Amino acid sequence: QVQLVESGGGLVQPGGSLRLSCATSRSIFSIYTMGWYRQAPGKERELVAIMTTGGYTNYADSVKGRFTISRDNAKNTVYLQMNNLSPEDTAIYSCNARRVVGTLTSLYWGQGTQVTVSS
Repeated sequence: QVQLVESGGGLVQPGGSLRLSCATSRSIFSIYTMGWYRQAPGKERELVAIMTTGGYTNYADSVKGRFTISRDNAKNTVYLQMNNLSPEDTAIYSCNARRVVGTLTSLYWGQGTQVTVSS
């Protein structure tokens, strides 16, 4: 059973910061692209950021310059540092592990963590 265990969500004021964490097993972390997605009420789930095992990153335009994704290989953990948060960042944030081999895609999700930005 693959597990992605998230932590770090909560309530923060506009302009504040939060850091999300997602821990998984070594067997997953070492070969899967890790990412963060979010879903706001009434909206589709969207990509926030991904990071490959080789260190390539991709960010949604709305978070570039404010959010940073990183991987700690010793802890099998991916982080999402979120700075200068705005109410528009309020959503459930979910960790994702994805691997594509040929035509086969393996995909795992965490349980999600709520991030609320409000004064």
